[in-house]
Amino acid sequence: MLDRENAIRILSEYGQEHIMKYYDELNDDEKKELLGQIELIDFSVLDNLDAEKNSNSVRGTFAPLGAVTINDIAKNSEEYIKTGLEAIKAGKAAAVLLAGGQGTRLGFDKPKGMFRIGVDEELYIFQCLINNLMDVVKLADAWVPLYIMTSEKNNSDTINFFREKNYFGYNPDYVRFFIQDMAPSVDFNGKVLMESKSKISISPNGNGGWFSSLVRAGLLDEIKTKGVEWINVFAVDNVLQRIADPGFIGAVIKSGLQSGGKVVSKADPDERVGVLCLEDGMPSIVEYYEMTEEMRTLLDENGELAYKYGVILNYLFNVSKLEEICDNKMPVHIVDKKIPYMNENCEFITPDKPNGHKFETLVLDMVHMQDSCLAYEVVREKEFAPVKNATGVDSVETARELLKANGVKI
Repeated sequence: MLDRENAIRILSEYGQEHIMKYYDELNDDEKKELLGQIELIDFSVLDNLDAEKNSNSVRGTFAPLGAVTINDIAKNSEEYIKTGLEAIKAGKAAAVLLAGGQGTRLGFDKPKGMFRIGVDEELYIFQCLINNLMDVVKLADAWVPLYIMTSEKNNSDTINFFREKNYFGYNPDYVRFFIQDMAPSVDFNGKVLMESKSKISISPNGNGGWFSSLVRAGLLDEIKTKGVEWINVFAVDNVLQRIADPGFIGAVIKSGLQSGGKVVSKADPDERVGVLCLEDGMPSIVEYYEMTEEMRTLLDENGELAYKYGVILNYLFNVSKLEEICDNKMPVHIVDKKIPYMNENCEFITPDKPNGHKFETLVLDMVHMQDSCLAYEVVREKEFAPVKNATGVDSVETARELLKANGVKI
Protein backbone atom coordinates (compact mmCIF):
# COMPACT_ATOMS: atom_id res chain seq x y z
CA MET A 1 0.00 0.00 0.00
CA LEU A 2 1.21 3.47 -0.91
CA ASP A 3 2.24 5.72 2.00
CA ARG A 4 1.82 9.47 2.35
CA GLU A 5 5.38 10.40 1.32
CA ASN A 6 5.31 8.34 -1.86
CA ALA A 7 1.85 9.66 -2.72
CA ILE A 8 3.11 13.24 -2.44
CA ARG A 9 6.15 12.34 -4.56
CA ILE A 10 3.92 10.92 -7.34
CA LEU A 11 1.56 13.91 -7.25
CA SER A 12 4.33 16.53 -7.23
CA GLU A 13 5.74 14.95 -10.40
CA TYR A 14 2.50 15.97 -12.16
CA GLY A 15 1.80 19.22 -10.27
CA GLN A 16 -1.24 17.74 -8.50
CA GLU A 17 -0.29 18.22 -4.83
CA HIS A 18 -3.72 19.76 -4.11
CA ILE A 19 -5.13 16.21 -4.02
CA MET A 20 -3.58 15.83 -0.53
CA LYS A 21 -4.85 19.22 0.72
CA TYR A 22 -7.29 17.75 3.27
CA TYR A 23 -5.34 14.57 4.04
CA ASP A 24 -4.72 15.44 7.70
CA GLU A 25 -8.47 15.94 8.26
CA LEU A 26 -9.36 12.45 7.03
CA ASN A 27 -10.06 9.42 9.18
CA ASP A 28 -8.03 6.24 8.67
CA ASP A 29 -10.49 4.68 6.21
CA GLU A 30 -10.63 7.86 4.12
CA LYS A 31 -6.83 8.12 4.07
CA LYS A 32 -6.65 4.52 2.91
CA GLU A 33 -9.23 5.21 0.18
CA LEU A 34 -7.33 8.23 -1.13
CA LEU A 35 -3.91 6.54 -1.11
CA GLY A 36 -5.45 3.50 -2.81
CA GLN A 37 -6.79 5.69 -5.59
CA ILE A 38 -3.46 7.46 -6.09
CA GLU A 39 -1.78 4.06 -6.38
CA LEU A 40 -4.30 2.79 -8.95
CA ILE A 41 -4.47 5.87 -11.18
CA ASP A 42 -2.29 6.24 -14.25
CA PHE A 43 -1.31 9.92 -13.96
CA SER A 44 0.88 9.72 -17.08
CA VAL A 45 -2.25 10.46 -19.18
CA LEU A 46 -1.92 14.07 -17.98
CA ASP A 47 1.10 14.41 -20.29
CA ASN A 48 -1.40 14.40 -23.16
CA LEU A 49 -2.69 17.82 -22.14
CA ASP A 50 0.30 19.15 -24.03
CA ALA A 51 -1.34 20.30 -27.29
CA GLU A 52 1.31 18.60 -29.40
CA LYS A 53 0.60 15.24 -27.79
CA ASN A 54 -3.20 15.47 -27.87
CA SER A 55 -4.50 12.56 -29.95
CA ASN A 56 -7.73 14.29 -30.98
CA SER A 57 -6.04 14.72 -34.31
CA VAL A 58 -7.39 15.04 -37.83
CA ARG A 59 -8.04 11.65 -39.41
CA GLY A 60 -6.12 10.44 -42.46
CA THR A 61 -7.29 9.36 -45.90
CA PHE A 62 -9.81 6.52 -45.81
CA ALA A 63 -10.24 3.69 -48.30
CA PRO A 64 -12.46 0.59 -48.25
CA LEU A 65 -11.11 -2.73 -46.98
CA GLY A 66 -12.39 -6.03 -48.33
CA ALA A 67 -13.21 -9.03 -46.15
CA VAL A 68 -13.11 -12.77 -46.05
CA THR A 69 -16.82 -13.09 -46.80
CA ILE A 70 -19.35 -15.55 -45.44
CA ASN A 71 -19.12 -17.45 -48.76
CA ASP A 72 -15.28 -17.53 -48.62
CA ILE A 73 -15.45 -18.86 -45.07
CA ALA A 74 -17.97 -21.57 -46.03
CA LYS A 75 -15.63 -22.81 -48.78
CA ASN A 76 -12.59 -22.92 -46.48
CA SER A 77 -14.24 -23.61 -43.12
CA GLU A 78 -12.78 -27.08 -42.67
CA GLU A 79 -9.23 -25.83 -43.16
CA TYR A 80 -9.76 -22.73 -40.98
CA ILE A 81 -11.33 -24.71 -38.12
CA LYS A 82 -8.58 -27.35 -38.24
CA THR A 83 -5.86 -24.67 -38.01
CA GLY A 84 -7.71 -22.84 -35.22
CA LEU A 85 -8.28 -26.00 -33.18
CA GLU A 86 -4.60 -26.92 -33.48
CA ALA A 87 -3.68 -23.49 -32.07
CA ILE A 88 -6.19 -23.83 -29.20
CA LYS A 89 -5.05 -27.36 -28.32
CA ALA A 90 -1.45 -26.13 -28.30
CA GLY A 91 -2.41 -23.39 -25.79
CA LYS A 92 -1.69 -20.59 -28.27
CA ALA A 93 -5.03 -18.80 -27.87
CA ALA A 94 -6.58 -16.92 -24.94
CA ALA A 95 -9.64 -14.69 -24.54
CA VAL A 96 -10.15 -11.34 -22.82
CA LEU A 97 -13.66 -10.27 -21.81
CA LEU A 98 -14.17 -6.51 -21.38
CA ALA A 99 -16.68 -6.39 -18.52
CA GLY A 100 -16.02 -3.14 -16.66
CA GLY A 101 -19.43 -1.59 -17.27
CA GLN A 102 -22.59 -1.41 -15.18
CA GLY A 103 -26.07 -2.20 -16.49
CA THR A 104 -27.26 1.37 -15.91
CA ARG A 105 -28.88 1.78 -19.35
CA LEU A 106 -30.79 -1.43 -18.69
CA GLY A 107 -32.11 -0.03 -15.40
CA PHE A 108 -29.82 -2.44 -13.56
CA ASP A 109 -27.32 -1.18 -10.97
CA LYS A 110 -24.95 -4.14 -11.11
CA PRO A 111 -22.27 -5.34 -13.55
CA LYS A 112 -23.87 -5.61 -16.99
CA GLY A 113 -22.84 -9.27 -17.28
CA MET A 114 -24.98 -10.11 -14.23
CA PHE A 115 -28.15 -8.99 -16.01
CA ARG A 116 -30.71 -11.79 -16.37
CA ILE A 117 -31.46 -12.12 -20.08
CA GLY A 118 -33.54 -15.25 -19.52
CA VAL A 119 -37.32 -15.01 -19.09
CA ASP A 120 -38.37 -18.47 -17.95
CA GLU A 121 -34.81 -19.77 -17.63
CA GLU A 122 -32.20 -18.47 -15.19
CA LEU A 123 -29.85 -17.17 -17.91
CA TYR A 124 -27.45 -14.26 -17.48
CA ILE A 125 -25.32 -12.31 -19.98
CA PHE A 126 -22.12 -13.73 -18.46
CA GLN A 127 -23.63 -17.20 -18.70
CA CYS A 128 -24.40 -16.77 -22.43
CA LEU A 129 -20.76 -15.89 -23.08
CA ILE A 130 -19.39 -18.78 -21.04
CA ASN A 131 -21.79 -21.17 -22.79
CA ASN A 132 -20.50 -19.93 -26.16
CA LEU A 133 -16.88 -20.43 -25.06
CA MET A 134 -17.72 -23.89 -23.71
CA ASP A 135 -18.72 -24.90 -27.26
CA VAL A 136 -15.09 -24.33 -28.27
CA VAL A 137 -13.70 -26.07 -25.17
CA LYS A 138 -15.74 -29.19 -26.02
CA LEU A 139 -14.72 -29.08 -29.68
CA ALA A 140 -11.02 -28.63 -28.90
CA ASP A 141 -11.03 -30.80 -25.77
CA ALA A 142 -8.91 -28.05 -24.19
CA TRP A 143 -9.61 -25.13 -21.85
CA VAL A 144 -9.07 -21.61 -23.18
CA PRO A 145 -7.48 -19.18 -20.67
CA LEU A 146 -10.07 -16.48 -19.97
CA TYR A 147 -9.11 -13.06 -18.59
CA ILE A 148 -11.99 -10.90 -17.38
CA MET A 149 -11.43 -7.16 -17.12
CA THR A 150 -13.57 -5.54 -14.45
CA SER A 151 -13.63 -1.99 -13.06
CA GLU A 152 -12.84 -0.71 -9.61
CA LYS A 153 -16.61 -0.31 -9.16
CA ASN A 154 -17.75 -3.78 -10.22
CA ASN A 155 -14.77 -6.06 -9.49
CA SER A 156 -15.96 -7.65 -6.25
CA ASP A 157 -19.57 -8.04 -7.53
CA THR A 158 -18.29 -9.78 -10.67
CA ILE A 159 -15.92 -12.15 -8.86
CA ASN A 160 -18.54 -13.04 -6.24
CA PHE A 161 -21.12 -13.69 -8.95
CA PHE A 162 -18.85 -16.09 -10.83
CA ARG A 163 -18.02 -17.92 -7.59
CA GLU A 164 -21.67 -18.09 -6.57
CA LYS A 165 -22.59 -19.55 -10.00
CA ASN A 166 -19.62 -21.95 -10.01
CA TYR A 167 -18.22 -20.16 -13.06
CA PHE A 168 -21.17 -21.55 -15.07
CA GLY A 169 -19.25 -24.79 -15.46
CA TYR A 170 -15.99 -23.21 -16.64
CA ASN A 171 -12.76 -24.41 -15.00
CA PRO A 172 -11.82 -21.62 -12.52
CA ASP A 173 -8.13 -22.54 -12.89
CA TYR A 174 -8.34 -20.96 -16.36
CA VAL A 175 -10.10 -17.76 -15.27
CA ARG A 176 -8.34 -14.59 -14.09
CA PHE A 177 -9.89 -11.25 -13.14
CA PHE A 178 -8.10 -7.92 -13.43
CA ILE A 179 -9.15 -4.33 -12.86
CA GLN A 180 -9.08 -1.76 -15.64
CA ASP A 181 -6.70 1.15 -15.08
CA MET A 182 -8.43 4.37 -14.09
CA ALA A 183 -7.67 7.83 -15.43
CA PRO A 184 -8.22 11.05 -13.46
CA SER A 185 -10.66 13.72 -14.62
CA VAL A 186 -9.27 17.26 -14.81
CA ASP A 187 -10.64 20.79 -15.10
CA PHE A 188 -9.83 22.90 -18.13
CA ASN A 189 -6.65 24.11 -16.38
CA GLY A 190 -5.35 20.55 -16.07
CA LYS A 191 -5.93 20.22 -12.34
CA VAL A 192 -7.34 16.88 -11.16
CA LEU A 193 -10.92 17.22 -9.91
CA MET A 194 -11.98 15.88 -6.51
CA GLU A 195 -15.39 14.41 -5.69
CA SER A 196 -14.78 14.82 -1.96
CA LYS A 197 -11.84 15.45 0.39
CA SER A 198 -10.89 11.78 0.11
CA LYS A 199 -12.06 10.84 -3.39
CA ILE A 200 -10.53 11.73 -6.74
CA SER A 201 -12.80 12.02 -9.77
CA ILE A 202 -11.81 9.07 -11.97
CA SER A 203 -13.13 7.07 -14.92
CA PRO A 204 -12.02 3.91 -16.76
CA ASN A 205 -9.30 4.61 -19.34
CA GLY A 206 -11.35 3.47 -22.36
CA ASN A 207 -11.71 0.12 -24.13
CA GLY A 208 -8.22 0.44 -25.59
CA GLY A 209 -6.75 0.25 -22.10
CA TRP A 210 -7.39 -3.48 -21.69
CA PHE A 211 -3.87 -4.67 -22.57
CA SER A 212 -1.99 -2.07 -20.50
CA SER A 213 -4.33 -2.90 -17.59
CA LEU A 214 -3.60 -6.61 -18.03
CA VAL A 215 0.14 -5.86 -18.03
CA ARG A 216 -0.13 -3.67 -14.91
CA ALA A 217 -2.01 -6.50 -13.21
CA GLY A 218 1.05 -8.72 -13.76
CA LEU A 219 -0.72 -11.17 -16.07
CA LEU A 220 1.48 -10.82 -19.16
CA ASP A 221 4.19 -13.08 -17.72
CA GLU A 222 1.60 -15.80 -17.16
CA ILE A 223 0.29 -15.41 -20.71
CA LYS A 224 3.77 -15.70 -22.17
CA THR A 225 4.69 -18.63 -19.92
CA LYS A 226 1.59 -20.47 -21.15
CA GLY A 227 2.80 -19.93 -24.72
CA VAL A 228 -0.21 -17.83 -25.74
CA GLU A 229 0.36 -16.13 -29.11
CA TRP A 230 -3.14 -14.87 -29.90
CA ILE A 231 -5.65 -13.00 -27.74
CA ASN A 232 -9.32 -12.75 -28.73
CA VAL A 233 -10.74 -9.62 -27.08
CA PHE A 234 -14.49 -9.05 -26.95
CA ALA A 235 -17.09 -6.93 -25.16
CA VAL A 236 -19.60 -8.16 -22.62
CA ASP A 237 -22.79 -7.01 -24.30
CA ASN A 238 -23.06 -9.28 -27.37
CA VAL A 239 -24.74 -12.46 -26.10
CA LEU A 240 -24.41 -14.39 -29.39
CA GLN A 241 -20.75 -13.82 -30.16
CA ARG A 242 -18.44 -16.74 -30.71
CA ILE A 243 -15.35 -16.53 -28.49
CA ALA A 244 -11.98 -18.06 -29.37
CA ASP A 245 -13.77 -19.13 -32.54
CA PRO A 246 -11.52 -21.75 -34.22
CA GLY A 247 -12.63 -20.66 -37.71
CA PHE A 248 -11.71 -17.03 -37.00
CA ILE A 249 -8.38 -17.90 -35.37
CA GLY A 250 -7.54 -20.32 -38.18
CA ALA A 251 -8.42 -17.80 -40.91
CA VAL A 252 -6.17 -15.13 -39.37
CA ILE A 253 -3.29 -17.59 -38.94
CA LYS A 254 -3.68 -18.89 -42.52
CA SER A 255 -3.83 -15.34 -43.90
CA GLY A 256 -0.45 -14.46 -42.39
CA LEU A 257 -1.91 -11.10 -41.31
CA GLN A 258 -1.13 -9.52 -37.96
CA SER A 259 -4.65 -9.27 -36.55
CA GLY A 260 -8.29 -9.93 -37.29
CA GLY A 261 -11.66 -8.31 -36.70
CA LYS A 262 -15.09 -9.89 -36.90
CA VAL A 263 -17.48 -7.81 -39.01
CA VAL A 264 -21.09 -7.89 -40.18
CA SER A 265 -22.52 -6.42 -43.39
CA LYS A 266 -24.21 -3.13 -42.58
CA ALA A 267 -28.00 -3.33 -42.57
CA ASP A 268 -28.20 0.01 -44.42
CA PRO A 269 -25.86 2.91 -45.29
CA ASP A 270 -26.90 4.89 -42.20
CA GLU A 271 -26.51 2.12 -39.61
CA ARG A 272 -24.73 3.58 -36.58
CA VAL A 273 -21.74 1.24 -36.53
CA GLY A 274 -18.00 1.74 -36.99
CA VAL A 275 -16.59 0.32 -40.23
CA LEU A 276 -13.32 -1.59 -40.67
CA CYS A 277 -11.38 0.13 -43.46
CA LEU A 278 -7.96 1.49 -44.38
CA GLU A 279 -6.63 4.84 -43.17
CA ASP A 280 -3.45 6.05 -44.84
CA GLY A 281 -2.96 2.45 -46.01
CA MET A 282 -3.19 0.95 -42.49
CA PRO A 283 -6.13 -0.97 -41.01
CA SER A 284 -8.47 1.33 -39.14
CA ILE A 285 -12.03 1.92 -37.99
CA VAL A 286 -14.05 4.91 -39.09
CA GLU A 287 -16.93 5.74 -36.77
CA TYR A 288 -20.38 6.23 -38.31
CA TYR A 289 -20.42 9.93 -37.36
CA GLU A 290 -17.08 10.51 -39.10
CA MET A 291 -18.27 9.14 -42.44
CA THR A 292 -19.15 11.61 -45.19
CA GLU A 293 -22.30 11.16 -47.26
CA GLU A 294 -20.07 10.03 -50.12
CA MET A 295 -18.42 7.33 -47.97
CA ARG A 296 -21.76 6.13 -46.62
CA THR A 297 -23.28 5.67 -50.09
CA LEU A 298 -20.21 4.72 -52.18
CA LEU A 299 -20.74 1.48 -54.12
CA ASP A 300 -18.10 -1.02 -55.24
CA GLU A 301 -17.88 -2.77 -58.63
CA ASN A 302 -20.52 -5.28 -57.50
CA GLY A 303 -22.99 -2.55 -56.64
CA GLU A 304 -22.61 -3.14 -52.91
CA LEU A 305 -21.61 -0.62 -50.22
CA ALA A 306 -17.85 -0.03 -50.40
CA TYR A 307 -17.71 0.78 -46.66
CA LYS A 308 -19.77 -2.25 -45.82
CA TYR A 309 -18.21 -4.11 -42.92
CA GLY A 310 -19.31 -2.98 -39.47
CA VAL A 311 -17.23 -3.99 -36.46
CA ILE A 312 -18.76 -5.86 -33.51
CA LEU A 313 -15.84 -5.43 -31.04
CA ASN A 314 -14.47 -8.93 -31.43
CA TYR A 315 -10.78 -8.83 -32.40
CA LEU A 316 -7.83 -11.19 -32.57
CA PHE A 317 -4.44 -9.69 -31.71
CA ASN A 318 -0.92 -11.09 -31.71
CA VAL A 319 0.71 -10.92 -28.26
CA SER A 320 4.13 -9.79 -29.48
CA LYS A 321 2.56 -6.94 -31.49
CA LEU A 322 0.49 -5.91 -28.46
CA GLU A 323 3.70 -5.67 -26.42
CA GLU A 324 5.20 -3.45 -29.10
CA ILE A 325 2.12 -1.20 -29.08
CA CYS A 326 2.19 -1.01 -25.28
CA ASP A 327 5.86 -0.01 -25.33
CA ASN A 328 5.14 2.72 -27.87
CA LYS A 329 2.16 4.03 -25.86
CA MET A 330 -1.41 4.08 -27.11
CA PRO A 331 -2.83 7.40 -28.33
CA VAL A 332 -4.92 9.09 -25.64
CA HIS A 333 -8.12 10.92 -26.57
CA ILE A 334 -9.18 13.92 -24.51
CA VAL A 335 -12.96 14.25 -24.20
CA ASP A 336 -14.85 17.23 -22.77
CA LYS A 337 -17.44 16.09 -20.22
CA LYS A 338 -19.76 17.29 -17.47
CA ILE A 339 -17.88 16.06 -14.41
CA PRO A 340 -19.37 16.30 -10.88
CA TYR A 341 -16.77 17.74 -8.48
CA MET A 342 -16.04 19.36 -5.11
CA ASN A 343 -15.45 23.11 -5.34
CA GLU A 344 -13.12 25.30 -3.23
CA ASN A 345 -15.79 25.56 -0.53
CA CYS A 346 -15.97 21.73 -0.33
CA GLU A 347 -19.44 21.74 -1.92
CA PHE A 348 -20.40 18.96 -4.35
CA ILE A 349 -21.33 20.48 -7.70
CA THR A 350 -23.15 18.79 -10.59
CA PRO A 351 -22.37 20.95 -13.64
CA ASP A 352 -24.90 21.59 -16.43
CA LYS A 353 -22.23 22.00 -19.13
CA PRO A 354 -18.79 20.47 -19.79
CA ASN A 355 -16.31 21.61 -17.14
CA GLY A 356 -13.33 19.37 -17.74
CA HIS A 357 -11.59 16.58 -19.59
CA LYS A 358 -11.64 12.78 -19.38
CA PHE A 359 -8.96 10.60 -20.97
CA GLU A 360 -9.67 7.52 -23.09
CA THR A 361 -7.73 5.00 -25.12
CA LEU A 362 -9.66 3.20 -27.86
CA VAL A 363 -9.50 -0.27 -29.39
CA LEU A 364 -9.81 1.34 -32.82
CA ASP A 365 -6.35 2.87 -32.28
CA MET A 366 -5.03 -0.57 -31.39
CA VAL A 367 -6.35 -1.78 -34.75
CA HIS A 368 -4.78 1.20 -36.54
CA MET A 369 -1.38 0.37 -34.97
CA GLN A 370 -1.42 -3.05 -36.68
CA ASP A 371 0.39 -3.58 -39.98
CA SER A 372 -2.56 -5.62 -41.29
CA CYS A 373 -5.99 -6.84 -40.22
CA LEU A 374 -8.22 -9.56 -41.66
CA ALA A 375 -11.87 -8.54 -41.82
CA TYR A 376 -13.78 -11.76 -41.11
CA GLU A 377 -17.47 -11.57 -42.00
CA VAL A 378 -19.97 -13.39 -39.79
CA VAL A 379 -23.71 -13.92 -40.12
CA ARG A 380 -25.33 -11.06 -38.24
CA GLU A 381 -28.31 -13.07 -36.98
CA LYS A 382 -26.02 -15.79 -35.62
CA GLU A 383 -23.28 -13.70 -33.97
CA PHE A 384 -24.54 -10.19 -33.27
CA ALA A 385 -27.08 -9.63 -30.50
CA PRO A 386 -25.92 -6.54 -28.58
CA VAL A 387 -27.66 -5.61 -25.33
CA LYS A 388 -27.18 -1.86 -25.15
CA ASN A 389 -30.67 -0.57 -24.30
CA ALA A 390 -33.63 -1.69 -22.22
CA THR A 391 -36.02 -1.44 -25.20
CA GLY A 392 -35.92 -0.66 -28.92
CA VAL A 393 -32.86 -1.16 -31.14
CA ASP A 394 -30.02 -3.38 -29.80
CA SER A 395 -32.01 -4.04 -26.66
CA VAL A 396 -32.86 -6.74 -24.16
CA GLU A 397 -35.95 -7.47 -26.28
CA THR A 398 -34.09 -7.87 -29.59
CA ALA A 399 -31.34 -9.97 -27.97
CA ARG A 400 -33.93 -12.31 -26.47
CA GLU A 401 -35.55 -12.82 -29.87
CA LEU A 402 -32.16 -13.56 -31.48
CA LEU A 403 -31.24 -16.00 -28.72
CA LYS A 404 -34.51 -17.87 -29.28
CA ALA A 405 -33.94 -17.88 -33.06
CA ASN A 406 -30.59 -19.56 -32.41
CA GLY A 407 -32.13 -22.30 -30.30
CA VAL A 408 -31.18 -20.93 -26.88
CA LYS A 409 -33.78 -21.59 -24.20
CA ILE A 410 -34.65 -18.36 -22.43
